[in-house]
Amino acid sequence: MKSHKELLIWQKGIKIVVLIYKLTKDFPKEEIYALTSQLKRASVSIPSNIAEGFGRQTDKSFNHFLNIARGSLNEIETQLIIAKELDFVFNRGRKQNDQCLL
Repeated sequence: MKSHKELLIWQKGIKIVVLIYKLTKDFPKEEIYALTSQLKRASVSIPSNIAEGFGRQTDKSFNHFLNIARGSLNEIETQLIIAKELDFVFNRGRKQNDQCLL
């Protein structure tokens, strides 16, 4: 592969970013510097770390950055659970969002 953009995992990471930005658009305004910001940063971290690891051109570095991306994904999962518990997130459109990530 010539570019990180050809990696399916990077492409799915970009989709996660778009979904998170759309989802947090409706979060309460007082969350802009808290949960909203955390979710956005963690989502952007996923494809960014995949790209950085790919660019290092060694398997060891690539694996290291994939692990960082996985950690960011775990952060997002946790933050979305919190958002749901706070009633910031509802299940509407879930099938569509899940399909986006498959």
